[in-house]
Amino acid sequence: MLNKNEFGLKLLKKLGIRPGQIVLDFGCGSGNYTIPAAKIVGNKGRIYAIDINSEKLDQLNERLKKEDLVNVRIMKQSKDVTTGLENDSVDTVLLYDVIHLVGKENTSNKKNRKKLYNEVHRTTKKHGLISVYPTHLETHTDVISIDEIKQEILNSGFSIEKTFTVKLIHDDHLELGTILNFRKA
Repeated sequence: MLNKNEFGLKLLKKLGIRPGQIVLDFGCGSGNYTIPAAKIVGNKGRIYAIDINSEKLDQLNERLKKEDLVNVRIMKQSKDVTTGLENDSVDTVLLYDVIHLVGKENTSNKKNRKKLYNEVHRTTKKHGLISVYPTHLETHTDVISIDEIKQEILNSGFSIEKTFTVKLIHDDHLELGTILNFRKA
């Protein structure tokens, strides 16, 4: 059986998440990466877990109670992509399995992704890490490729640090996926 917490801990440590950091898990779902990140950053760090799905946030809240984690702030996302976080306040942003959902209710997905990247840029500290797992791109109304996502993020004030393929937690199973890591320039 997949131990999501153990698997997530290994992956996030590999990414460079460390004790005391502030992490934004945008599109956190039920917390496959929120919970391991909270364990890594510890009580001196903080996780902002944002999602538009109330049911998933309720599931995350239950998981946090079971794990006795108090360093996570759950935030309900509105239809726009603003976070309400202060400028230059986050060390690491996780955008895992969320890019395809940004603006899916209308046809201006590219414009909405640009708003998301701008919000991430605004809230991320200088040299902060932005880790992106772009998946389900073929379901977009404006079908896009990983290379197009990469270029959009580069155009938003980030520099590419590393691209690699790794096993990731997706829902309740593992799958091979490509992670794009960027730094705020």
